[in-house]
Amino acid sequence: MGLVNTIKENQRIKSFAYWLIVPKNQARPRLWVKWFLNPFYHRKGKGATICRRTRIDVLPWSTFELGTDSTIEDFATVNNGVGAVRIGDRTRIGLGNTLIGPVTIGDDVRLAQNIVLSGLNHNYEDVSQPIHAQGVSTAEIVVEDETWIGANTVVVAGVTIGKHSIVAGGSVVTKDVPPYSVVVGNPARVVKTYNPDSGEWERIIKKNLVAV
Repeated sequence: MGLVNTIKENQRIKSFAYWLIVPKNQARPRLWVKWFLNPFYHRKGKGATICRRTRIDVLPWSTFELGTDSTIEDFATVNNGVGAVRIGDRTRIGLGNTLIGPVTIGDDVRLAQNIVLSGLNHNYEDVSQPIHAQGVSTAEIVVEDETWIGANTVVVAGVTIGKHSIVAGGSVVTKDVPPYSVVVGNPARVVKTYNPDSGEWERIIKKNLVAV
């Protein structure tokens, strides 16, 4: 911890250490980090598969975990530069997905194709600086167990999707989703929930509001 603190507290050493790990103006770590450093910091469960044509931009200062028998499909991108990425057991991250931490995904989750989960937002308030120079803010995305997310969905920072929920393809999820719900649209809204008393998935009936 003494060495780590020394690096963090000295800006020149910190900048040099960062350059050693990540090329200037890039998000992808250097190959030596991928080959020789990351395997000691990140956990890949038994039977887990990362397909060959993925972009796994994971860095040693933040967590990356892939659970037992889980898969990250081709053309997916995973980045933990500003927040941990944790993926549970028996979960499949589909073709062309983008995961930008902080993101936590539970067990037995299915993500279809071309889904974006980004726990990162760019700061923009200072109009005297370009947006890319103003840093970022983060808020964790949580996808609970047994959830299915349809193709081309976007989930924004800070959202929790409850257990055994279904997100219809093309949705933009901007608010928390209750467990055992079906959501659809932009912004996504709940259209069905599971009723444990009846044992049925029941539609949400929207009542018309009459102005008086």
